[in-house]
Amino acid sequence: MRRTLALAAVTALVAAPASTASLRVKGVDATHFPHVTVTVVASKRSGAPRLRENGSPVRGVLARNLGRDKSVVLAIDRSQSMKGRALADATAALRKFVASKPSSDRLALIGFGSKAVELTRFSSATIDADIALRDVTVDETQGTALYDTVVLGSRALRKEDSASRVLIVLTDGANASKGASRAAAIATARRSHVAVYTVGIESEQFSPAALRTIAASTGGHYFPAASSGALAAVYDRLAAELARTWRLEYVTSARPGEHAVLAATVPRVGRTTARFRVQGDAHREDASSLVPEALYEGTFGTLLVASIAGLLALIAFLCFAAARRGSWLRNRLAPHVKTYAGDQPASEERERLAMAAELFQATERSLGHLRPWLALERMIERADIPLRTVQILYISFGAAMLFGLVVAVVGLPAPLILVAMALGGALPTVVVWFKARKRTKAFDDQLPDILLTIAGSLKAGHSFKQGIQTIVDDGEPPANKEFSRVTTEMQLGRPMDEALTDMAKRLGSANFEFVMTAVTVQRQVGGSLAGLFDTVAQTVRDRQQFARRIRSLTAMGRGSAYMLVALPFVLAGLLTLGNPEYMSPLYTTSTGHMLILVGLTSMGVGSLILKKIVSFKG
Repeated sequence: MRRTLALAAVTALVAAPASTASLRVKGVDATHFPHVTVTVVASKRSGAPRLRENGSPVRGVLARNLGRDKSVVLAIDRSQSMKGRALADATAALRKFVASKPSSDRLALIGFGSKAVELTRFSSATIDADIALRDVTVDETQGTALYDTVVLGSRALRKEDSASRVLIVLTDGANASKGASRAAAIATARRSHVAVYTVGIESEQFSPAALRTIAASTGGHYFPAASSGALAAVYDRLAAELARTWRLEYVTSARPGEHAVLAATVPRVGRTTARFRVQGDAHREDASSLVPEALYEGTFGTLLVASIAGLLALIAFLCFAAARRGSWLRNRLAPHVKTYAGDQPASEERERLAMAAELFQATERSLGHLRPWLALERMIERADIPLRTVQILYISFGAAMLFGLVVAVVGLPAPLILVAMALGGALPTVVVWFKARKRTKAFDDQLPDILLTIAGSLKAGHSFKQGIQTIVDDGEPPANKEFSRVTTEMQLGRPMDEALTDMAKRLGSANFEFVMTAVTVQRQVGGSLAGLFDTVAQTVRDRQQFARRIRSLTAMGRGSAYMLVALPFVLAGLLTLGNPEYMSPLYTTSTGHMLILVGLTSMGVGSLILKKIVSFKG
């Protein structure tokens, strides 16, 4: 026999005294243990409630507001009891409800009499539903398949991608069909995560008990209508309540059979509590058949799984410690062991990352020839960072995963997770770029003094090579370090022109490239090298002063550009803090995501235009 709802259902839900009546818990559904679904209704539109279970904050809550971005099935009773004015008023009220729906909602229509029939498929457009409502007629066969309608609507909603699913049933009578039972209808709605809202046209013979039970069991609500003429007002109240209703899903820490106290809080709205108890075992429908069922239930199973996990972690730690101990031993023996010809002693970085050396080498072989890889390699060399390109690559990957994980834990939507991963992945490269730019600027600032020092050395009768050695001995970083590399290359037999040209490319200094061009021309045509350096030093100094003057003249324009770029982010942050509900559609709807994308693109284009206006290259 199939496991009944009593195995994993909430058998008791007793609302505790709340601190305010402006917030209430309408239902707690624990039929999908350990997942719990809570329906909370506020007295006004608000942000998502914050949950605490047994006094502890609940993490990873999936909050959905039923007033926006949802899939809705409208079910209308077309049994013979609705003949005449009742059916006309019902279709008119539904057409008004359909016309006023949010544009992102997807609607489908079901008509039920002796049996339930899908009249339209899901669509965000209203034309199909409106036409179907105009053509609704009374069923010629007696009967009211109320429970079959709940089953059919729930199954249709289960196929929808939207996580917010609402079924609205309108009827004037009780179930009169031999189809599905009330329990089966409720179970289907719960499995499909559907909130069922019922509307009853009450009369002397009408009993709302079944409609109340279905609505209460699925986190919905029952709306009575004194007559068919009041249906329009009833649907208006229903739409208003949907906008104030939140469906919250989370993983409970309570075990089957335990009681839990759930507290929901909305700032500036109120706070309410509810007490519930879950019965049944901890069996899960998605449990693996490879794992004994006993491990899913009871304290023994939990302790056994924890012990196995701890043992595996201990084995992994011991393996890592053994590998590190071997690496430590090799490091201690390396100075005392003779290196034979053909051996390649590992660098310090490779020793520290011995376990990842093969992965790094494979990555370098696969990507080392790509132009972006070579550009990043040159940038790292320019920044003088003691890291290899492959190490920066994996650091970027780790930062992307870390940023994405943090944003995912906070509970932000998937597009923001991707943005966070992109920012995290780009952060190491941006740091390298800033350090490279700072180092190049420092060299440019030193360049006039370097040229004057070399010129003075030449006037004193020393050679050009001795002038460079003077910079190495008496200079400051980064100039002395770069010229030291040049002298080392010359000692190894590399021509001076090639070493200096490579230094200019490595630094990325336009001024130094200008100096190298002047030196090359002078050596070809002849003349005083000392006088040339004096002239070039003055020229470089004039270029730097001109650049500073241009920068001061464009300071107001650059400041305006920074303000224009930062203003949208500041305003968005302030509005979000001041009125989260007003800004929520921008972050939670597809239209809002599109607006954010268009806005960021426009800001990027505008930033490039402003940069072009205030920049000058002379």
